[in-house]
Parts: sequence; structure tokens; C-alpha cells
Amino acid sequence: MNPSANGWIDKFGSIVQREPPLYNDYQSLYEALKTFGFVYGINTGIPNFINTQHSLSEDEMAKVNLLTALYGTYKIESKKTDFHQFITKLFKFYQELKVDNSSFFHKILIGKKTSAQLEVLIDSRVYLEDNIVGKTFSSFITNSLLFIDVLLFKEFLSNASGIREEAQRLEYLTINITYHALNSKEKNKSDERLAQLFASSLTFIESDAKNFDGMYREKLLGNTSVWENQYFLDIACLTVWEDKSLEYQESEFVFGFGKDLGFTEEAIRQSLKEVQYFFKINSRSVPFLKDSNLAVQFYDSMAKVVKKLILRNSKRLQGELAQSKELVFLLSKSTVRDLTPEEKKKVQNQLLDIFKSIPSLAIFILPGGAVLLPIFIKLIPKLLPSSFDDNRIEK
Repeated sequence: MNPSANGWIDKFGSIVQREPPLYNDYQSLYEALKTFGFVYGINTGIPNFINTQHSLSEDEMAKVNLLTALYGTYKIESKKTDFHQFITKLFKFYQELKVDNSSFFHKILIGKKTSAQLEVLIDSRVYLEDNIVGKTFSSFITNSLLFIDVLLFKEFLSNASGIREEAQRLEYLTINITYHALNSKEKNKSDERLAQLFASSLTFIESDAKNFDGMYREKLLGNTSVWENQYFLDIACLTVWEDKSLEYQESEFVFGFGKDLGFTEEAIRQSLKEVQYFFKINSRSVPFLKDSNLAVQFYDSMAKVVKKLILRNSKRLQGELAQSKELVFLLSKSTVRDLTPEEKKKVQNQLLDIFKSIPSLAIFILPGGAVLLPIFIKLIPKLLPSSFDDNRIEK
């Protein structure tokens, strides 16, 4: 599956409907999402049942984790497993949220299929910037507050009214928690990056002084949602533990905050331990901890983009050539005896693939072809060989 190519949601659906239920309750789903870093807004892994031919970038992992979380929530809350019904419900949810930042160019491409339109909507949620230049220059390309979408969808499944106002409430509380948690400690450069990451991810409210009014603790005292409170606690723990230490003032803040939410001291310590473990195993890959200037960030971003494109496209070409070896064998075999109907069909398909591969090979060997090829794949997918289609659903 390739989350950066058209058809990845349908491919995801074909995979999960063949899998036994992995998350039977919200506890198991939430713990898995925390392990992947999705709850923390820092994606470092995806579920094991999703197989990919290539290593995924953080934004691609964010897409997979977001859809996993939303589908898992749908199954647990509605007790239904039909993926097409889920897609319809999810699309209606994002329409109610009025989240549609897709460009006119994308709207032309997506057509009328719900899953295709949903791919564009999810793109608009995952990326902080709405253009490729902004994504390349920005070191924070992935929305760190995506778990709020999951909490909102959970609420939407039981009560669809006022979901936009609910989104504003959750963002208001989350940004206040991070702001006041940061103020409970001596700030450093990493803290500034963390603050920028969360502030840039706001969708439904503006990040300005009027939102930091100190009233958030009163609003939290009356909050009865268990998983909203767990998310708030984990975000607070992430914020105070980000510098790999916990001073007395920070400890006083997080334990007082946790008690306001109704958690025991043991539960608060457990959340801190989980954040500590997450940083221990992922500190090298956490993007906002890296200290580099804009020029270095731009170079690193461009290098990653080019490396990913070359690696993926070269492997696809190798796959096409490997299929051609089987074609040579079958043609040689046909000189000795008649081929079976299945073998004849395979020869026809592989010959067609070779003819299709001529334009894609020509594009790939041109200067800058590694950048042009994904655009070609997106615009004219039917002219490309089968090994180029990571999201093909086998019948």
C-alpha cells in the first residue's frame, strides 16, 4: 500500500476487512496509537497488518494511523464492520466539520468517488501547508493534533450536532494545556519547536493571547470523557518530559493537572513512564528535537524527497523487469508445447505491461525524471505497468 498514491483508502479497506478484529475495545486501540506516536502527534510506526514495499515518511504514517484510528473507533462505537458504510459516515463527518482545503486542481482529479474525495480531505488534515513548496520548506509538515479528529469522530457517531463547536473546545483545551505546561518549566529551543508544532496544527481556533485566559482548568474539571482526559494527560506529560527531565515545578504541574482530571498518582506516573520510553526509543527520529537552520532543513527535506522517489521508482522498475523473466520463460515454453489458458493470459498481460512501461521508462531516465514520474503516475495511472500500482486490489 502506498499512502501517497491514489486508491490507498480502498486498498486499506481491502486489507482490514480480511483481518481479524485487532482492537476489541478503546483501551487497546488507544494504547496501540500511543505506541505508534500518533497520540503524541509524532508518528514513528504503523500497525503490523499494513504491509508496504517501502519505508514510509512521517506524513504517510500519519495518514495510515489516522485512518486506522477512525475505522477502529467506528467499529468499536457502532459495532459495524462494513468499510463502505464507514467511508460514507467519515466523509459526512468531515463535511460537518467544514474541513476542505483541497485546491481546485485536486478537485478536478478526484472525481465523484467518495473514497477518492476522502483521500484529499485527509491530505488537507495531515499537512499543515497546502502546497508542495510549503511542505518542502517546512520542518513541521504533519499536523500534530490529528488525534482530536478521532475524539471528534467518536462524539459524532453518538451525537452529530454541534461538532464544529466541539472541535473548537478540544483545540482550545489542548493548546492551553501545552502552553501552561511549557510555562511550568525553563524553556529551551526544543520547547519553542514543540510550541510551534502545536500552534501550527490549530484548525478551528486562532492561536493568540485571548485563548490563553487561564480558564481552561475550570472547564476541564467538568469534563467527563475518559479518553479526552487521557489524551490531555498524555499531552501534558509529553510537554513536560520533552527535555528528558522532570523538575519539581514541572512535576507539581503535571500531578496537579492529572488530579484535576480524576487520575490517580499511579496513573499519572504511568503516563510519564510511557512518554519517557517513547523518547528513549525515538529521540533520533523526532523531527522537532533536531537543531538546524532553515537552509539545512530545506536541504534535508529535498534530499529525503528525492531519495524516496528514486528508491521507490527504481524498485518498481526492477519488479517489472523481474516479471519479464517469466515472460521469456513462457515464450520459450510455447515453442515446445501449447500454453494453458492461464499461461496465455499471463503472457498477454505481461506483454501489455512491457509496452506500457516504455513511456514510464523514458520519463524516468530524463533529467529530473524521478520527480516527474509520480506526477505521471497520478495523472495517467492506466498507462503504467502493474508493478507501479502499490494500491492495486487483487480480485
